[in-house]
Amino acid sequence: MPHDPALLSLLRLCMTPGFGPVLIRRAIEEFGSPDAVLAASEAGLKRIRGIGVEKSRGILAGMRESERAAEDELHRAERAGASLVAITSPAYPPLLRQIPDPPPILYVRGELRPDDLDRYPVAIVGSRSCTHYGIEQAERFAGALAAAGLTVVSGGARGIDTAAHRAALRMKGRTIAVLGCGLGHLYPPDNTDLFEQVAADNGAVVSELPMRTAPDANNFPARNRIISGLSLGVLVIEAGRGSGALITARAAVEDQGREVFAVPGRVDSAASMGCLDLLRAGGAELVTHPDDVIQSLETPARHLYQGTHESRYATGGGAGLFDPSSAISPPRGQTSPDDARGTKGGAIGSKPPVDSELDSSLSDSQRAILAALDAAKTFDELVRDTQIPAAALRTDISLLEIKRRVRREGSKVVRAR
Repeated sequence: MPHDPALLSLLRLCMTPGFGPVLIRRAIEEFGSPDAVLAASEAGLKRIRGIGVEKSRGILAGMRESERAAEDELHRAERAGASLVAITSPAYPPLLRQIPDPPPILYVRGELRPDDLDRYPVAIVGSRSCTHYGIEQAERFAGALAAAGLTVVSGGARGIDTAAHRAALRMKGRTIAVLGCGLGHLYPPDNTDLFEQVAADNGAVVSELPMRTAPDANNFPARNRIISGLSLGVLVIEAGRGSGALITARAAVEDQGREVFAVPGRVDSAASMGCLDLLRAGGAELVTHPDDVIQSLETPARHLYQGTHESRYATGGGAGLFDPSSAISPPRGQTSPDDARGTKGGAIGSKPPVDSELDSSLSDSQRAILAALDAAKTFDELVRDTQIPAAALRTDISLLEIKRRVRREGSKVVRAR
């Protein structure tokens, strides 16, 4: 099968020893395209910040040998049922594109759906060596958030990560597992069946690493910045001091401008000391109920929908990589925050009338739901009447419940009076 030349050129850079996400970004910004980088001279490469004389020689030699390696890599991915998503692709998660060092390419088993089903992701992280309390809270939060239409992102590790993925699947929700190894080396091996279920049922298993990359402790800090980068916010369920979950939280706050939440634990439990330290230092918002997370994520979610999330939250970095203007344009059917929301992107076909009694914090889709509730309606009836996709509608109904604008009566939703 012939391969996309643009993807192959980008993959060649990723397969070149010495080239990481930051240097690839700088090189493309310097030369204009992956093809131009591949044609660059040693003198040209030396102009890039972070590449000296020795490194430029090694990178140049590596690029010359990279075509065969990239072709082989594409064949390996195809055989494993994985696809490659370039940062210029509309399928690349827009939140991840905003971080300072976004992966130029993601390997994906399953499917990423950033334009609809994965529009509102939240990361849930915690310790591998967790307590029964940690498992219980991971399942509680992940299940409720998935049921509300949010995509649960985690790292596929034992403990809290596994509990979060499984709870999301049980609720028939979306979940994304980000691995610190290649998709040809699923780790941990006892989660192989879980990863297969995630990819086959309703989610994606993701890595930035070449297919044959074996698990290594050095890979996991970089993996963690993808978990937080994919997400509107990060929820730390249970983490001891030194836990990798705290690295994820730190990257979320300091490097990516994302929301961070923590669930308090026992004050005498070593498994909760990292969370308690995070809360004491003001590095996370204390949450005790899934509704707390949904409420706090409503503002960043609205900015994401309106296309203003990067200017509001991002600390600067990768959004300009390859100048992907077409890839980061508003979802299909949406031309500006004030225009009608496209049905593919999670909203409605025409702008709803404004109800003067509604507070200004409501989104257009929430107003449309309230306008449609002239009588009690089932979820399917609301999908039909508002044309809002099911996942987005589920989230908005949950938010309206929190605001006490609607309530559920059996299988129907009723506007509160």
